[in-house]
Amino acid sequence: MADTKTIAVCGKGGVGKTSISALMVRQLCRKNNLRVLAIDADPAFGLATSLGATVTKTVDDIRKDLIKSLKKTRLNPDDTLHMLDYEMFGALAETQGFALLAIGRPEDEGCFCKVNYLLKDIISDLADRFDIVLIDGEAGFEQINRRVMKRVDHLIVVSDTSAKGVNVAGTIGHLAKNNRAVDFKSIGLILNRVRDDSEVSEIRKRIPFDIYGWLTDDNQIRDYDFHARPLMQMPDDSPANRVIGDIMNAVGI
Repeated sequence: MADTKTIAVCGKGGVGKTSISALMVRQLCRKNNLRVLAIDADPAFGLATSLGATVTKTVDDIRKDLIKSLKKTRLNPDDTLHMLDYEMFGALAETQGFALLAIGRPEDEGCFCKVNYLLKDIISDLADRFDIVLIDGEAGFEQINRRVMKRVDHLIVVSDTSAKGVNVAGTIGHLAKNNRAVDFKSIGLILNRVRDDSEVSEIRKRIPFDIYGWLTDDNQIRDYDFHARPLMQMPDDSPANRVIGDIMNAVGI
């Protein structure tokens, strides 16, 4: 549907991007019966684990099966459209008020560009059936365009306070604004593992876009991660949930 809002979350690996993505999905599932699609575009399937969802098939599994089939036959990829649409719905993991689609780890099967474009079109058509789509991406935003979709309403960059994390965040913001590889309406930074306001003030000078908010180093999140407990189960009054809820309200998500 035309009113679908898309959120893409990206940042350097290890900065807490997936945990923040999971907490955002948690907040969205509690808003006025929204239909929420979470897309796990990180090959490590971290979002699926944080959400407590089980992945049985990925988009790349579908891609691999289709390429094998095309190698054995003379079918045009367009002739398999209905089958692919069915397969994509079968790959959705639906639980706790949201659906999850895992992209998976790409394998080198040659170019097959038409297959890739076709799958991306199907993902976009699938996304249009939801109110909110949240994409947990890899370190950069390029694969959001290359493997998922080009249009994004909110591009959210996540970083911890390390120089490497902030530098990657700044680079993502610079490329996104200047190259326009992804069409987006807004871009902002969420900082993670902040010790005090002075760190935020210093980082604000080095980032060419807004800082939406920040989380302190959260022992509760660490405990949930350590015991492989889904962040969806975190209590409503946890500090991290309150901060993420405030950020999303401020941004208009």
